[in-house]
Amino acid sequence: MFDKKFFDTEIEPRCEYCANGYISADGKNVLCKKKGIVEKGFYCRKFDYDPLKRVPRPKAPELPTFDPEEFKI
Repeated sequence: MFDKKFFDTEIEPRCEYCANGYISADGKNVLCKKKGIVEKGFYCRKFDYDPLKRVPRPKAPELPTFDPEEFKI
């Protein structure tokens, strides 16, 4: 469906961001066209990655480095 060179190839398959499924109203399950009602973490052979459904985890901010001299009185 999408060109894989633009997306991370190490993405773990999950029904949560599969093109064949939709998140249920309660947000706990996925309504799959192929398998019916499944958990978000489930996946099957029909998994088709849809990057628009995936919410990337935010990166942790880079912490500044301090010199031990700054803490001396």
